[in-house]
Amino acid sequence: MARRLASGVGQGRAAAALLVLAALCASLLAPASRAQTDGGRPRRATQTQPAPRVAPTPTPAPRQTPTPAPRQTPTPAPSASPQQPAPGGPPRLQTAPSARPDEAPTQEGEDEIDENEVVKIESNEIKLHVRVVDRFNRPVNDVRRDDFRVFENGVAQEVTSFTREEVPISYGLVVDNSGSLRFQINQVIEAAKTIVESNKQGDETFVIRFVGSEQIELKQDFTADRQAVNDALDEMFVEGGQTAVIDATYLAASHASEHKRGDPLQDRRRRAVILVTDGEDRSSHYKQEQLFEALKEQDVQIFVIGFVNELDKERGLITKSKRQKAMDLLNRLAEQTGGRAFYPNALSELPGIAEQITKDMRTQFVLSYTPKAKARPGEFRPVRVAVADAPGKEKRIAITRAGYTGRAEGPAASQPAPAAARRP
Repeated sequence: MARRLASGVGQGRAAAALLVLAALCASLLAPASRAQTDGGRPRRATQTQPAPRVAPTPTPAPRQTPTPAPRQTPTPAPSASPQQPAPGGPPRLQTAPSARPDEAPTQEGEDEIDENEVVKIESNEIKLHVRVVDRFNRPVNDVRRDDFRVFENGVAQEVTSFTREEVPISYGLVVDNSGSLRFQINQVIEAAKTIVESNKQGDETFVIRFVGSEQIELKQDFTADRQAVNDALDEMFVEGGQTAVIDATYLAASHASEHKRGDPLQDRRRRAVILVTDGEDRSSHYKQEQLFEALKEQDVQIFVIGFVNELDKERGLITKSKRQKAMDLLNRLAEQTGGRAFYPNALSELPGIAEQITKDMRTQFVLSYTPKAKARPGEFRPVRVAVADAPGKEKRIAITRAGYTGRAEGPAASQPAPAAARRP
């Protein structure tokens, strides 16, 4: 009997222990269960003597995946890549965002012009940049105004102004990057930098790299910053392609001609193009005569450095050799624009040529006259400048452009005052 009582008591204690254990487990599991059902915020149990609380780690609420909105195709931003010529159309300069001209700063002492005022530009006056040399092609500087005579269409003209003052020069370095210059490109770049180093206050330079008609790149637009020009020259590299000498010259001369044209405070500047090439044109859109017709309307001198020695000099029965064709083109470019052509036999000649081009651009006379008979629009008027021999009877020769083409009257003769001429 006693054993049964003891066994019952033991079983009762065991059952009680199990109940206590179950209650303890339920009390531990209840907060977590409530945390899940109450949005992850556990409730605090009020006790008479609260014990230190250990905050349970909240269980984040399940995320709901939003329904994606219909995708809209964004409008493309303006491309920063170079401009490409239209297929089959005339070539044009490829420009990059960095190839921008300098803004002309307003100088103290400039004449104030009201922005609503109309500036009358005298379009009848013809201005000639004249270079004078002796029989050995050496520059002559001691020439007086009375030593010059100007003829237009064979008729003597009266010189209305004469000066030897140095005016600002706007010029372009136009460098052939085709495979024909692969052995000369480094020296060409250094010679170009020599020219840039001679720039004076007010001078501006642009840089064009070209191969074919679709690879005529304006690497740097007009700027007075020598370092910017040198950086553009350092980006030159040789690649294969059909050389477009005529197209590159056409676009470069047009670019030089239009720069600050019509600005009465800026239009005294001299304009030039320095072309470095082997002269063999293989695939140009423009024809030679189209180029020379355009040059007649532009007061741009062209100086040439021609690497023609690698061209074939053997001619056919009725055709000229490649070398002769190239030299004929380059010589004509220089002669008809009042420039000069150089043909180096060795790379060591390049620094001297660069120095001579710089001297030629600076040691020139500026003559102006008003034609006695006005040219009709589109009419070409040949111009010739004669200069008297030196006192010792030494022969002197005047070199200038071959003539000009008459322009039509219209809005170009009267236009609003340019922004660069206005005071803030």
